[in-house]
Amino acid sequence: MQKPILGISIGDLNGIGPEIIIKTFSDTRMLDFCQPVIFASSKLINTLRKGIPDTPFAFNTIKDFTKLDTKSVHVFSCWEEEVNHQPGQLTELGGKYAVRSLMVAVQCLKDGQIDALVTAPLDKRNTHVQDFNYTGHTPYLKAAFNAKDVLMLLYNDDLRVALATEHVPLAQVSGLITRELLLSKIGLLSTTLKRDFGIDKPKIALLGLNPHAGDDGNIGREDIDLIKPVAEQLQSTGQLVYGPYSADAFFARRTYTHFDGVLAMYHDQGLIPFKTIAGGNGINFTAGLPVIRTSPDHGTAFDIAGKGIADPDSFRQAVFAAIDLLAQRKQYDENTANPLQRSKLAKERY
Repeated sequence: MQKPILGISIGDLNGIGPEIIIKTFSDTRMLDFCQPVIFASSKLINTLRKGIPDTPFAFNTIKDFTKLDTKSVHVFSCWEEEVNHQPGQLTELGGKYAVRSLMVAVQCLKDGQIDALVTAPLDKRNTHVQDFNYTGHTPYLKAAFNAKDVLMLLYNDDLRVALATEHVPLAQVSGLITRELLLSKIGLLSTTLKRDFGIDKPKIALLGLNPHAGDDGNIGREDIDLIKPVAEQLQSTGQLVYGPYSADAFFARRTYTHFDGVLAMYHDQGLIPFKTIAGGNGINFTAGLPVIRTSPDHGTAFDIAGKGIADPDSFRQAVFAAIDLLAQRKQYDENTANPLQRSKLAKERY
């Protein structure tokens, strides 16, 4: 199989994104699995690699995709000017060039020049520049690919947690949880579990919005009036959707091990337990897009940027995840187009 071409957006220049990218691809064995293309500038990468001791890193600079070397890391020139690099500092330039890297990479993804996108972390506080009025990667990618809806999904080997709502104030969450939203998010989760993870009959858990899933309506009515009826409606159509579950007991008792996917109602409800369980090895995947996009499950980590101590493991896992997801999606789509082959595989699996 031909190695996939992976686009890598640089993230905030002053965060740990550039460091974990350089550390990941300084291991030349990564080139056995993919052709990485980093969207930045050769001047910046030259400057950054000098600040990471004992990390040999070589690359080729390109301005188009006509001459890719399968045995090299490539840097696609998104700008030529010198950029003031200030590790650990939240600056306007750090956000400006993070956005430029992302936008150029996404255009190349739309044009079919790269096969998938792996994004390094950016900071929402300095990315509100011209043509980028978004709160982060996910809403931007939704708009860029005209997706009806998207789903933020964090996963590792043992756990897949999706979010019904993402980066919104907690005070707004209850008003955003509607029957229509739940049906859309559950549908996206079910589809991605089938198409991207190879699970033919996914079993999905819904977490309750209120403490103790509302305690039979004594601590809020959303769970009993909204979330439970949605689960029952989907069960009546043969789907394995259950809940709502009290979030604290669900994770404490490892109930998640009995499900293929979990839908949390809000950001911290899902991500605090996920990151605790994943231990820094999580992957962020945007479901609902016509393309593959992954990222590490952490942020810019300004507090350790420029010190050479950032752990690249989550980013490396995101790279491998993009490769695996591409292969799985391709296999699923080919088998869907060939019902006889899909039937054969289903018999072999069961």
